[in-house]
Amino acid sequence: MAEYEEATTNYGAAKTPKYVAPTGDAFGGKKEFKSPKQPYDHFMDAEGIPVYREIGFEDVRDLELGDWARTGGRGAYIQLLGTEELWGMHLIEVPPGGALEIEQHIYEKIMYVVEGVGTTEVWRNGAPAGTAPQTFEWGPGSLFGIPLNAPHRLVNGSGRRALVIAGTTAPAVFNMYDNREFIFGNPYPFEERYSGKSDYFDYRDELVADPVRGRAMQVTNLIPDLPNFELPLDNQRGPGTRRIQPWMANARFYMKVLEFQVGRYAPAHHHPPSAVLICIRGGGFTYTWPLEAGLRPWEAGNGELVRRVDYRPGGMVAAAPGGGDWVHQHFATSAEPLRVLAMNGPPSARIAGLFAPPGATLKSSNLGRSEGGKSIEFWDEDPHIRAEFEARLARNGITTRMPPELYVRPDGR
Repeated sequence: MAEYEEATTNYGAAKTPKYVAPTGDAFGGKKEFKSPKQPYDHFMDAEGIPVYREIGFEDVRDLELGDWARTGGRGAYIQLLGTEELWGMHLIEVPPGGALEIEQHIYEKIMYVVEGVGTTEVWRNGAPAGTAPQTFEWGPGSLFGIPLNAPHRLVNGSGRRALVIAGTTAPAVFNMYDNREFIFGNPYPFEERYSGKSDYFDYRDELVADPVRGRAMQVTNLIPDLPNFELPLDNQRGPGTRRIQPWMANARFYMKVLEFQVGRYAPAHHHPPSAVLICIRGGGFTYTWPLEAGLRPWEAGNGELVRRVDYRPGGMVAAAPGGGDWVHQHFATSAEPLRVLAMNGPPSARIAGLFAPPGATLKSSNLGRSEGGKSIEFWDEDPHIRAEFEARLARNGITTRMPPELYVRPDGR
């Protein structure tokens, strides 16, 4: 068996040398060591398809896929930097005129359709043999949730492939239980998540207030056309921004849909990793850098530490790709609004670094730093940011719509 760092975090299965205690004041153990693979990493390796570990991609349609025997399609795992052990993502292709294998699992799964049309069949776990599945249709831009541990499969009756992005809670489940039979063959029905009601996948457009933050939330298990449906005004990520928080399949998986207006950009803010932005309409780019590079990294001579990803629909970026706090900022540079699906995985309480005991009063990270939040006010940002944004707009024939007064520090701030 390989050494521990290359093999497993199951200490009992690791082949390691006998421990030798240090003498005197010497350092016990290794001063440097490799980050070990977790059970979920071994699972991905064993699936026989590509595993991409990057900060982001301009368009996932450019990624090479591999034949995926377990699912009956072609696919790839995507583990963007900063999401390790928090939540997982994969890309799955449903072949023309074909269907994927039926699968069930005790991790949550949210699916976004990049291209193609098809249907999903869902069975209630434990339903009598021969029970007809519940079915619903989807097309480009559809978002839907798979009920926990419910048998399901994707079917493509068209003559062209379908390509779907899935966000899952698989890493936490695999790393906790490390038993594939338990994860994929568990008979527990989780009826509180899915009872098989005939209207379970009916679209519901009613907006309610998120009980934690009071922002717009939509409780529905299917949104047929995520790029084009109407979003309510939110303004927290800058004037004119629109936002909803979909809650699907009674899952703990946290996500939101954000829209930035033409010629506008959001203030930079910082929080620990987990968020991945998937571009679903328009286009733009994201800057992200470690907080230790400074609030004005170019001005401080740390511009080489800033990472940038450009994207169009089908592209994605890890907002905070490293450990600790990372600053990130998103820019709409297309002739239409930039709309993104932001997936954070579970639990929602870690979003924006809101670590606190229950009942504690928290401030929105979208407040400016001068108000106790984690957003860098426009008047405090690096001048390079505004200059680069306006230059990119000019190349696209667009004029900035950022009011000049945003860059003037108010009295007393």
